Amino acid sequence: MTTTKPTLRSTAAVLLAAGLLSACSMAPVYERPAAPVAAEFPANAPAAGATGTVPPAADARAAVDTGWREFFADERLQQLIATALENNRDLRTAALRIEEARAAYNIQRADRLPSVNANLSETRGKTPGFVNGTGQSITGGRFDAGLSIPSFELDFFGRVKSLSDAALATYLASDEARQAAQIGIVAEVAKAYFTERAYAEQYSLAQRTYEARRRTYELTQQRVEVGASSRLDLRSNETLMETARASALALARQRAQAENALTLLVGAPPAQAASGVMATDAQIDAMSAVPAGLPSDLLARRPDIRAAEQRLKAANANIGAARAAFFPRISLTAAIGSASPEFSGLFDGGNGTWSFVPQLTLPIFQGGRNVANLNLAEVRKNIAVADYEKTIQVAFREVADALAARTYLGGQVAAQRAIQDAQADRLRLLQLRFENGVASSLDVLDAQRELFTAEQQLVQARLLRTTSAIDLYRALGGGLK
Repeated sequence: MTTTKPTLRSTAAVLLAAGLLSACSMAPVYERPAAPVAAEFPANAPAAGATGTVPPAADARAAVDTGWREFFADERLQQLIATALENNRDLRTAALRIEEARAAYNIQRADRLPSVNANLSETRGKTPGFVNGTGQSITGGRFDAGLSIPSFELDFFGRVKSLSDAALATYLASDEARQAAQIGIVAEVAKAYFTERAYAEQYSLAQRTYEARRRTYELTQQRVEVGASSRLDLRSNETLMETARASALALARQRAQAENALTLLVGAPPAQAASGVMATDAQIDAMSAVPAGLPSDLLARRPDIRAAEQRLKAANANIGAARAAFFPRISLTAAIGSASPEFSGLFDGGNGTWSFVPQLTLPIFQGGRNVANLNLAEVRKNIAVADYEKTIQVAFREVADALAARTYLGGQVAAQRAIQDAQADRLRLLQLRFENGVASSLDVLDAQRELFTAEQQLVQARLLRTTSAIDLYRALGGGLK
């Protein structure tokens, strides 16, 4: 037994050192692909006569450094976003995907260290006399106890390490995907909230317009009865009244559907959803004043781009594992313990046992399996490169579109407000002319119809400018803090 102990210590030391120090990865050296976009975002010069654009201030904070509570000033909206981040099922699924990838990585990482098992067993058996040659059956027993290291691969060519690196990159990609999901949830809740508020404002306008036209219709009906107005005037007023009622009903339906969409995003019925107002022009200006930076900044700002790069790294590591499969695998199995016919003498001196089994496996003929696995790994890497490049291009376009909207929508809102003011003044003047017998009632009705249209279009233009500011914030990576 004295000569056994040094041998076992040496064996264990060699086993552990070989397992920890032997790996050398055969994966290709990772190089980030060049971003397939221009060095700068396209410069959108304001159209002639465009006003109302709000360029970012020189000291404006980047989107990634601006928390969503700071970006959205509406307290009701802040509550809805906070609730969505707690209850939204898509975000919850993304968080569970992280746990899934973490567990898979821990499983794969465990293969880089030897496993140690403890065992205790009892064996009893009976041997017939004609077998043992004595003519009498023999019943015997044996107790065994010990520690064993099952087959442990010495990772000389980095196969296990490459698989572990791939699992780690997949885990990191899942975490980035969860952050991308959070950014999306923040933006979508905000857009759904302001959409519902816009429908509410349009519905209120339609209701007021309907009530005003209903009173006008009833007054015209009385005038027809006394012969002061024609039936043509009555039918024209009736048409405008019913048009306003139809618009109000359509807007009520759209508002209800928008509230349902908001409920789905929040993950719980939003109490007092019908509260709050659309963002003011000053708030929209503040939201729009976000510096765009350079396209290269998106590589660090956008978690979806970082997730695509992690998937590319995982595919790159899998090539190393596929290459290592062409080389020999060396595995070691070892055990140390004690055996005795009686349990009481299991740990007595002289009963020690040990075994040490190195094994070399050399692939000779695999029917083209290893070559096909390598080709598959390389093709998947090329797919990951294309996916990474497309993700960058999509991000570039999203920012460019949002910047173009910022350039022009401010002027569009200002022009639409001028149209509304002009239509309101036109209606006022026509009503005065009608009261003095100069203008016809049809002119007044036409002015009322055009004013209603201008009011609705102004609400839509302001909503479009609000959502474009949210899109820019999201496209630049805002919504995590």
